[in-house]
Amino acid sequence: MTQLSELEREFASPTVDLDAAARAAREFLTALGVSCDNESMERTPRRMAEAYAAMLTSRPFEVTTFPNDEAYDELVVVRSIPVQSVCEHHFLPFTGVAHVGYLPGGRIVGLSKLARVVELFARRPQVQERLTQQIADWVDHNLAPKGVGVVIEAEHACMTLRGVQVAGTTTSTSALRGVLRENPASRAEFLAAVR
Repeated sequence: MTQLSELEREFASPTVDLDAAARAAREFLTALGVSCDNESMERTPRRMAEAYAAMLTSRPFEVTTFPNDEAYDELVVVRSIPVQSVCEHHFLPFTGVAHVGYLPGGRIVGLSKLARVVELFARRPQVQERLTQQIADWVDHNLAPKGVGVVIEAEHACMTLRGVQVAGTTTSTSALRGVLRENPASRAEFLAAVR
């Protein structure tokens, strides 16, 4: 099993103990001076635990690739794939979109799998830079294409709700592999396709 496959397995199947998480959430809220002793708040710790479990758990999927029988040699781009993740520094969400493209080699992928791989790596405590690279590495590893491009644009609650508090700002990251990195015309074609 390759290192990437082990990473996929780790990301796809976290162990979740909702009862322990709810107890911890209650203690956390109490430590912040938030009472959970009224009807409106009594189930909040459990709801918090369930919400974070949902944000941190991706759905399992099976990689589906097919031979590139038609020798398709143009870009394949899936745009505006929803990204929902949690900043590993403040544990606040960041949300946005990912644009994933590749220039096929001998294999092509079921298009829904590109959205699934975004979810696979996003549903963990993350930084956007690493997330972008992990998606590109997955496509490169599983398809061996001629080139891969990933662009993520996201708004980070750790910037908008705390700290500098600049609502509406987005962060853009990119990862390019193969000819999409090496060939200026191919890179420009990919970046134009995702804008």
